[in-house]
Amino acid sequence: MLVTTTDGIEGKELEILGVVFGNTVRAKHIGSDIAAGLKNIIGGELKGYSDMLSQARKESYDRMVEEARKMGADAVVNVRFTTSQTMAGAAELLAYGTAVKIRKG
Repeated sequence: MLVTTTDGIEGKELEILGVVFGNTVRAKHIGSDIAAGLKNIIGGELKGYSDMLSQARKESYDRMVEEARKMGADAVVNVRFTTSQTMAGAAELLAYGTAVKIRKG
């Protein structure tokens, strides 16, 4: 499945099927919080959080693509990611875009 952040596919005529979403909500681990507190004092990457966000991004992306497949899409265009805090210590990562069918011709 072709997935792009552009609003179209150059040289292709697209049939819009609809908006597709994929999301996941993740909570921080107490061990990551302790390590993050120490890193906040001495500086450096918060590796536990970076790994958690990478996994959440992949999961939300995969869920968005799966929703597009179920609609019969060939591609997802205009893909975006966003995050929001859902409660103290937990955040949602959302991937969304427009599922399209590439017209033959």
